[in-house]
Amino acid sequence: MRLPDANIPHPGSYTPALDTALPTAQRPPAWIWILPRVALLLSLAAVVALVWLLYRSDREEQRDTLIADVLWVEQDLRFHLERNVEQLRLLGLERVSSQIDERSYELRARHILGNGQGLVQLVFVDAGGEARSILPPQSAERMVGEAIGVFPSPDSFRLAQKLGTPQYSGTYPVVGQDAQFEVQVPLYYGNEFAGVMVGVYSLRTLLAQFVPWWFAEKYKLAVVDDNGTLLASKSNIATGQPIDSYQVAFDPPGRGLSLQVHAYRSEPRLLPLLLVATIALLSIAIVASLWALRRHVQWRYQAELALREEHAFRKAMEDSVHTGLRARDLEGRITYVNPAFCRMVGWGAQELIGLRPPMPYWPPEDAEHIRAIHDGILAGQSAGEGVEVRLMRKNQERFDALIYEAPLIDAAGRQTGWMGSVLDITERKRAEELARQQQEKLQATSRLVTMGELASTLAHELNQPLAAIASYNAGCVNKLEAGNFSRDELIQASHKLGKQAQRAGQIIRRVYEFVRRSEPKREPCSINGIVDDAVALIDADARKRGVRIGTRLAADLPQVLADRVMIEQVILNLVRNGIDAAAECRGEERSIEVLTRLDGDMVTAGVADSGPGIAPEVAGKLFAPFFTTKEHGMGMGLNICRSIVELHKGRLWHEPGPHGGTVFWFSIPAGLK
Repeated sequence: MRLPDANIPHPGSYTPALDTALPTAQRPPAWIWILPRVALLLSLAAVVALVWLLYRSDREEQRDTLIADVLWVEQDLRFHLERNVEQLRLLGLERVSSQIDERSYELRARHILGNGQGLVQLVFVDAGGEARSILPPQSAERMVGEAIGVFPSPDSFRLAQKLGTPQYSGTYPVVGQDAQFEVQVPLYYGNEFAGVMVGVYSLRTLLAQFVPWWFAEKYKLAVVDDNGTLLASKSNIATGQPIDSYQVAFDPPGRGLSLQVHAYRSEPRLLPLLLVATIALLSIAIVASLWALRRHVQWRYQAELALREEHAFRKAMEDSVHTGLRARDLEGRITYVNPAFCRMVGWGAQELIGLRPPMPYWPPEDAEHIRAIHDGILAGQSAGEGVEVRLMRKNQERFDALIYEAPLIDAAGRQTGWMGSVLDITERKRAEELARQQQEKLQATSRLVTMGELASTLAHELNQPLAAIASYNAGCVNKLEAGNFSRDELIQASHKLGKQAQRAGQIIRRVYEFVRRSEPKREPCSINGIVDDAVALIDADARKRGVRIGTRLAADLPQVLADRVMIEQVILNLVRNGIDAAAECRGEERSIEVLTRLDGDMVTAGVADSGPGIAPEVAGKLFAPFFTTKEHGMGMGLNICRSIVELHKGRLWHEPGPHGGTVFWFSIPAGLK
């Protein structure tokens, strides 16, 4: 329920407890904030240390795994190389001892090459150092650099012959960006040196066949020489930067070769990540909780300050307003009054707070009436527009009051009582009585003004029918004086004269009703028929002034619900104004055209003249009462026309004509509703 004074606080927001003094808001001590910050920093340091230790442990574990995997691959390669040496020794001994023929030797050799042992070629060299069998046959064109012409390696041959142990040659490049090395296994038949079996290894083939797939998924294995030149590598890792590496000597074959392994970031292990994520989330939760607690405490502190400021502001506002405020609980007991109410009734706040009905400011003669209103308000029957009652001051003086009541709602949404705003309206009622008396005087004056307006309107509107009556009367007199008349002519003229007199009477009645602002007498009529009657009535006057009147009427126009006499007067006034404007032109240009058309749901009529048009400085005042540009005009015609059209829920306007002059249009709703 809205209070009448914008300066009064909303009744539902008042709480009587605020009327007591609030305790001073205390700022929290500094250690309350320092302690959680120190604890937070220590927690963050512990989390960082734990994450760092987990990282170090994980790196060391990955390092140990890397070394173990590299040593396993190195041992596996060594095992396969030694096994190949034994197979070559057995194959060579069978050849030098003639235990197998040449065809069987070739089959055995191809079987060894096809078992995927990294060997790509087998060569039997006799004791004189001459190659007797090369499988598969291959020329030296595949070799590049210094290896051309020295295959198989003579140094390795001499060492194998001299030491009687297998010897590995150095690596040498071959076509296809590959590198090869040889193993030369000495052969003895009896105690005599019988030659060597040479096995040619391809580093690329060796790595491809002996490095397992799981190793290539985690690492990049490369064979490099003593200069760090990459000879061959294997890895299934597409891109990325290595996070660790380990290098071990590749012996055999030796000669400065090393196995270099690069470890890449593998799939994350879920348990450490889960532990770290859990700790991080808990840390974030702690930080968020502390931050929320800090914001809550700050909010509470700010709320206390705002409450004190709001209480002080509202107390000052309530003390300064002239509207009396009175709060009651659900039992009708007064719980609060402001100084304005105390000044209004003459009792102090201490005398009023806690009182139950009947109140001391209820006049004895109206106590029952006020008690009924009081009980109705407590029952929820408060009037939104307020209640006028008569109250009594402490000095027994009576005064009129207007009381607005609204429910008091607490923060939980429960109603705790009623807040009333009391206005002393004694002076206002005196002013209303004085205004009523003045209004009666103004009404009497207004009646006199209306009579003047009626006289002006009658003088203007009756001019045409009275002129027609005078014209017909003069014609009859002239006919009678001349003796040149017939009975039928006099009867016809008398009928016309009576019709104009009847029309004048209708005009007087309609204008009288119009001045009284009464609704016009409406009936279904045709706008084209009204135009024809009006043109027929004024056509004689137009011909007398040398102005031609033409019509362009739309066919099949719907009927309108209108006062026929008033609409005819509108058309007559517009046509007469058009005649006055056209009379200022040359003779052949003096013309008026009356038009009708249908614009949507509006029937529109217009009068277009061939006059000089309307000046811009005149257009704004054209419809004002008593404004005229004619020497003997009264300035009421267009104003009356617009009032009549507006009474028919239409509008009247003007615009420049397409070929000069001015067009006045008016439109009224089509149909019979």
